[in-house]
Amino acid sequence: MMTLHWSPRSPYVRKVMIAAHEMGLADRLHCVRTLVGGTTPHLELMRDNPLGKIPTLVLEDGTVIYDSPVICEYLDTLHTGAKLYPAGGPERLTALRRHALGSGMIDMGLLALGERARPEERRSQPHIELWLTKLRSAVGALEQEADAIAATAFNISDVAIGVALGYLDFRFDFLQWREGHPRLTAWYEGFAARPSVRANLPAEG
Repeated sequence: MMTLHWSPRSPYVRKVMIAAHEMGLADRLHCVRTLVGGTTPHLELMRDNPLGKIPTLVLEDGTVIYDSPVICEYLDTLHTGAKLYPAGGPERLTALRRHALGSGMIDMGLLALGERARPEERRSQPHIELWLTKLRSAVGALEQEADAIAATAFNISDVAIGVALGYLDFRFDFLQWREGHPRLTAWYEGFAARPSVRANLPAEG
């Protein structure tokens, strides 16, 4: 068994869990509930990952791997089914770019969420608006690519994009990202129906 420092509300962890289910490896992960964030360092986690971030994966031999893109790519070497990371060529470059876009959306969302959680007198509304503007821009870009994404074999970029959009539903439902984005909405409905996605829904706690 491999040990995964885990939380049901972390979109980065959700990426790993969905990928592991797609690869047929979920039963090889021992998930340890790990609370991070705020201003209190998680000293036990920092013994494995000095950044104190999740997901962090500890292999059976004690080797530690982080963060989510590295964990997902490592897991992709452990199975014989269809790979989530294309082997090379334009397909790999496109998958990695789209993966970066999805992961960047999560980054922007977490920055905005953290700023919104600050006391009102210390909150920077211009920064929040900047990050939300970037999220809206990313959704618009994905709408333009939605048909191409749908026509491509399911890969790691689908996981990242789908998790990012799910995170908008989870934390930023007021953005109503589906409005004006019918092709992306149709793609997401297919993503959300996958067993791997349904088995790993975001949750508080």
